[in-house]
Amino acid sequence: MILETERLYLREMNPFDFASLCKILQDKDTMYAYEGAFSDDEVQEWLERQISRYQKWGFGLWAVILKETDEMIGQCGLTMQPWKDEEVLEIGYLFERLYWHKGYAIEAAKACKKYAFEVLKAEEVCSIIRESNRASQNVAIRNGMTMTDSWIKHYRGVDMLHYRYVVQC
Repeated sequence: MILETERLYLREMNPFDFASLCKILQDKDTMYAYEGAFSDDEVQEWLERQISRYQKWGFGLWAVILKETDEMIGQCGLTMQPWKDEEVLEIGYLFERLYWHKGYAIEAAKACKKYAFEVLKAEEVCSIIRESNRASQNVAIRNGMTMTDSWIKHYRGVDMLHYRYVVQC
């Protein structure tokens, strides 16, 4: 276990999380900000990328486990992401649609912010969010972040406007 909150704990993902990850990444409604659901190969790539991040940095997107049921309901964590000409520390979150609007994303994101400042000694952390993803923007705002700038990211053949929400230690 990496982090624990009142209702959740976060741990590193492993190959046994593939099916749970598919529930998230293969739901077209959940994945609207990514231009659609992922294939099995894309889910496997995503999982392998997180595992390699744990090895490289000691952090990545972690499995979010609901204590009440011991099931994986989402992912939330810290990653290094490209932003314009630099790499920035980002809090990312993506939950199974069944668990939206229950406060889990903000609960996990706040714990990740605390981890970034207290454990990693980061001076700043951000969330990079597509302009059409209002729900994720609201989580960032509730996590004490302010929108500071924007950038067009090219992903899956589409130019997407993204906002960067930032909070400093």
